[in-house]
Amino acid sequence: MEVDYYKVLQVDRNAKDEDLKKAYRKLAMKWHPDKNPNNKKEAEAKFKQIAEAYEVLSDPQKRAVYDQYGEEGLKGVPPPHAGGPGGTTFFSTGDGPTSFRFNPRSADDIFSEFFGFSSPFGRSGGGGSGGGMMGSRFSSSLFGDDLFEAFGDRGGGGSMHQTGPRKAPPIERTLPCSLEELYKGITKKMKISREIADASGKTMPVEEILTINVKPGWKKGTKITFPEKGNEQPNVIPSDLVFVIDEKPHSVFTRDGNDLVVTQKIPLADALTGYTARLTTLDGRNLTIPINNVIHPNYEEVVRGEGMPIPKDPSKRGNLRIKHIIKFPTRLTAEQKVGVKKLLPS
Repeated sequence: MEVDYYKVLQVDRNAKDEDLKKAYRKLAMKWHPDKNPNNKKEAEAKFKQIAEAYEVLSDPQKRAVYDQYGEEGLKGVPPPHAGGPGGTTFFSTGDGPTSFRFNPRSADDIFSEFFGFSSPFGRSGGGGSGGGMMGSRFSSSLFGDDLFEAFGDRGGGGSMHQTGPRKAPPIERTLPCSLEELYKGITKKMKISREIADASGKTMPVEEILTINVKPGWKKGTKITFPEKGNEQPNVIPSDLVFVIDEKPHSVFTRDGNDLVVTQKIPLADALTGYTARLTTLDGRNLTIPINNVIHPNYEEVVRGEGMPIPKDPSKRGNLRIKHIIKFPTRLTAEQKVGVKKLLPS
């Protein structure tokens, strides 16, 4: 029974090279024999068929022959032209024209060439020198797409094969800022110590001053990256140095996105009759805000445009929200109770 290579890879007949790579990547990991010890015979057959389908469809010449003549024709039809890539051999019968014959390569060889290692599941032998390379570093739960999420799916054969100096992981440092600094913006100077290497690979310590321009309105968690400011080592690209903005607590204001929130304690009489809120802003201005509404426990007075600058447009600001804690009297005299009932009939 003739095999449909497109169905094997679960792609349509118009699949492009990238589609084939993604399909092979997913299926080869799923059916790798080392991942399927309980049904190894079935897995080996599928693994081999997946590799063969990928080898044919990813090669324009083999794919053209397969599309025209099918699997049987691929393995014994007159060649489109003499000479061919690996996996295709040409021979003469002695009494007829040169024939074309496709000999599938080893499935392990294709897997190893594609990924840069022979088994991600800790196999110690077979299929190339890369066996077991991954097993000592990662648990066997890294199957299928999880493996590519861990390493980054860069696409293309051998995408995870280390071909040059590796890059050291980034170094993160917290950069505490006051609310005033984040309101107005500030330039901070940070002194760092690092190792640099000369042409011979010898390292020596140096100190550098980094300038960080904190922009108005930046939020907690904002990251500022200085590329390759980590220690230099042979065959290693220095790590990026990343500063992460943190907000220091403020004695008056708290931040909620682009809004500033302040809470004031007021007597019950002021809550009922109104009062004037007086505040000093983060840039030193004095605000006088009359509040004439009846203030209930969940009431907020909103002052438009007196919040934090909006980073993408610092000329605009969020809002100032004034919340209240109402101080109730601990006791009332009989006369006060009568007076309250007269003034506030139920």
